[in-house]
Amino acid sequence: MATEMRVMERRRRYHWPEAQLNFWLLIMIAASATTLGIFAYFITVQHTLKVGIPWIFPYEITISALALIFLLAMLVLISQRLLLPGIVVLGSFILFVLWLTGLIETSILLYGPKESVSSYCNLIRSSTGQSETTLAWLETNSICQSWKAAFAFEIVGTVFLFWMMVMAYQVNRDEYD
Repeated sequence: MATEMRVMERRRRYHWPEAQLNFWLLIMIAASATTLGIFAYFITVQHTLKVGIPWIFPYEITISALALIFLLAMLVLISQRLLLPGIVVLGSFILFVLWLTGLIETSILLYGPKESVSSYCNLIRSSTGQSETTLAWLETNSICQSWKAAFAFEIVGTVFLFWMMVMAYQVNRDEYD
């Protein structure tokens, strides 16, 4: 008589708070895509002006693209109900460090002590009418506003990545029902 042995695989289920996770994904996709677009625009302007490209521009494009890839991977795992808190904590931590580095450098360039973007933007006075001066002011103003938007979205992205680390930790401890 042969003995039959059964092996049962039990997979732990993690309960993610749907509303918070969806909100987080939406905001992070917006922050990543906006940051990527702004710094891609800056590189285009630098090429047009035939000046050098600061290291922060390709760096921000890279980390924004990495964030979008991570978010896409999360969406795939969510659709298959395989999103593990450990993966989310690790990915969020790596992105948090990268985004924080970008945030610090952007803040130095935007509000730094010498030749900051903000001090240059404050020197430019508005112009009206149909002239090259008005067009130059509009372009400069657009660039200044883009810097401020990039800084704001980097703050949001950094805070939201930290929030995701906390949320994933809480999911791992079954603090959400």
